[in-house]
Amino acid sequence: MEHETAGDPVSGLKWTRRTTAKVADQLCALGIDVCPRTVARLLKAMGYSLRVNHKKLAGASHPRRDDQFRYIADLRERCAADNVPVFGVNYFCRSASTIFAG
Repeated sequence: MEHETAGDPVSGLKWTRRTTAKVADQLCALGIDVCPRTVARLLKAMGYSLRVNHKKLAGASHPRRDDQFRYIADLRERCAADNVPVFGVNYFCRSASTIFAG
């Protein structure tokens, strides 16, 4: 779950990028028989916020997009191990009016 966790550093909310069904499937593959509702309950008890997946506006993502995020996560871990500060920057390149303008 470590690399599948996202959150808002300002509000302290955290959530998983996986659905409860996918988490339950992964746990079942590891021999832990659990249903998605139990996963949801356990995640909530661990402080996760259950979020609804939103429809994407863009097309398919780059095939190596996951590799990019894993590289960033690895780099963040190495910096933290060396006591180097790590900063997160949220950048949204288009405003809602630009996306929906005709």
